[in-house]
Amino acid sequence: MATQKTNYTISEDLIIKYNKLNEKKKELEKELDELKKVFHIYFDHLVGQNEKGEVTVNNYKLQRQIRKSEKLHEEKTVNRLTELNMTDLIHHVPKPDEEKVKSAIMLGLLSEEDLEGCLIKSASQAIIVKTLKT
Repeated sequence: MATQKTNYTISEDLIIKYNKLNEKKKELEKELDELKKVFHIYFDHLVGQNEKGEVTVNNYKLQRQIRKSEKLHEEKTVNRLTELNMTDLIHHVPKPDEEKVKSAIMLGLLSEEDLEGCLIKSASQAIIVKTLKT
């Protein structure tokens, strides 16, 4: 990917533009959500809840797709498999107890050096614009 030469100077105009666009984005997302609700209500009445459907209006085709997934409820499934003596179908995954590990470090039973390379650190970035009172 080619790197782009950009002017990294931040100006008031740039911040104002960002803020206005961000507000527009929120308004658009809200409006889109309202339209989606209308479309879902329409399809619920036309074909039924959680059923795919489509309608053509002039040169536009509006479709509703339904994505279905199944997932086992972990606690209930483990209990049921245990009741059925099918424990070989249960994963036994050892996981560190973070609260106990932190307590052990605070009590001096464990040092941070003992866990070197085990701690995963992450960061996320966010841009926030606030209007200051003048």
